[in-house]
Amino acid sequence: MALDIQILEHDVLVIGAGGAGLRAAIEASNAGVSVGLVCKSLLGKAHTVMAEGGVAAALANVDDRDSWKVHFADTMRGGQYVNNWRMAEHHAKEAPDRVRELEKWGAVFDRTKDGKILQRNFGGHRYPRLAHVGDRTGLEIIRTLQDKSVHEREIKVYMECTVVRLFKQGDRVTGALGYFRERGRFVLFKAKSIVMATGGLGKAYEITSNSWEYTGDGYSLAYHAGADLIDMEFVQFHPTGMVWPPSVRGILVTEGVRGEGGVLRNKDGKRFMFDDIPDNYKNQTADNPEEGWRYTQGDKSARRPPELLTRDHVARCIMREVKA
Repeated sequence: MALDIQILEHDVLVIGAGGAGLRAAIEASNAGVSVGLVCKSLLGKAHTVMAEGGVAAALANVDDRDSWKVHFADTMRGGQYVNNWRMAEHHAKEAPDRVRELEKWGAVFDRTKDGKILQRNFGGHRYPRLAHVGDRTGLEIIRTLQDKSVHEREIKVYMECTVVRLFKQGDRVTGALGYFRERGRFVLFKAKSIVMATGGLGKAYEITSNSWEYTGDGYSLAYHAGADLIDMEFVQFHPTGMVWPPSVRGILVTEGVRGEGGVLRNKDGKRFMFDDIPDNYKNQTADNPEEGWRYTQGDKSARRPPELLTRDHVARCIMREVKA
C-alpha cells in the first residue's frame, strides 16, 4: 500500500525554531527566498525559552572596563583553552551588536538608572556582562524573533513536525522526511538549502533543565547524512537546579541568583566554594565572604565570590559535597 506523503518545497528549510533557527530564518528571508521553518513542538516552546539569566555581551554599560577582548579571554579561560578560538573571538565581537539588534526589534531589556541595558554578574565573567529581562530572558528573545520572523514575513511554519531523515542528491542535502505527530501524516520537504538548528541532547540525562525536545535528533540526522560530529564529549552541566519535590525536578535555578549575592553552603552550613579556588582564578576571586558580597553589590574594587567561578568547576564542587 502506497503511503500518502505530502510534498512541500522551499528555497531554504530551517529545522528547529529556537533562537538559532528563528534568526537563521530571518536572515534567509532577508535574501528574498522562500523559507520553511520546522519545529518539533508548538512554535514558542523551544528550549531557548528556558534560558533565564541573560545574554553575555560586552556592552560595558555597568562596568566600563569590559570589552570584547576581556569577554574573549574569559571564554577561552573558561574552556580550558581547548575552545575553537576563532569561534570564541567571533562570538565575543558580535554579541553586543546582536543584543542591540534584539533591542531594535522590540526586546525589552532591564535598564540601568540612566536608561542603558542593565547587565548582571554571571559565573566565569570578570565583569557584569549579562543583558537580561528579569528571569525570563529566553522567553523575550523568542517572542522578539517570532514577531520579526513569523508575524512580519511570509515564513511558513510547520509545527509539531518531527524530521526523521535527510535526503541527498550527490553530496548535497536537498530534502527531509518528517511526520506531523498530531495527524500521523508524513511530509517530504524539498529544499535548495537546509539549515540544522535542532539544539542539543540534554534529555538523554535523567535529570536535566533541558526542554523535552533536546533529544539529539539533529546530531543523528546529520551523522546519517554523512556529517562528521566533533567534540561530542563537551556537554555543559549547569551547577544549580531543583531536585525536590519531584514536580519541579530539573527546573533551573538561574546563575543570576548567585550573581545577586546568593551563596552555596553544604549540610554543615559551610561556604565550601572558598576551599577550592583554581590557581588560574585566584587573583580574580575573593578570598573572604565580605569581599565577595561587595562584588555582587557593585564594588569595582572587589573580586568576585567563588560561587561565580565557571560552571564546570562549581558543578564539580557541588557534586563533591553531595557525595561527602
